[in-house]
Amino acid sequence: MKIDVCSIIVKDQEAALRFYTDVHGFTKKLDLPAGEFRWLTVVSVDEPDGVQLVLEPNAHPASATFQKALFEAGIPLTSFAVGDLDKEYEVLMSRGVRFTTPPSGSGESRIALFDDTCGNIIQLHQV
Repeated sequence: MKIDVCSIIVKDQEAALRFYTDVHGFTKKLDLPAGEFRWLTVVSVDEPDGVQLVLEPNAHPASATFQKALFEAGIPLTSFAVGDLDKEYEVLMSRGVRFTTPPSGSGESRIALFDDTCGNIIQLHQV
């Protein structure tokens, strides 16, 4: 058994696709009609056959409430692994990403938090 897809709640699928591809550097994997929304996934360019991140619309009231509560509390919805946190921080800052917490910590527990412009706080952690 392995993880194949993981969802992230987003306010607007098209805006999320632009952010996660143009700014964050992922690549679009699937874009299929799904009712009034889309089954829209992105993957790491380093692992095109790896875990897909579903850009899930927050259309259900429960998901919108959950997303808002996490954001207002500054709690990350998910975490992405990076090899060099300081380098990734600089790249994303140069692309206009707003960090709520710059790189901090030491050793294996270094993290940074940013606003993904889609209604979420996302954590980066150095591996």
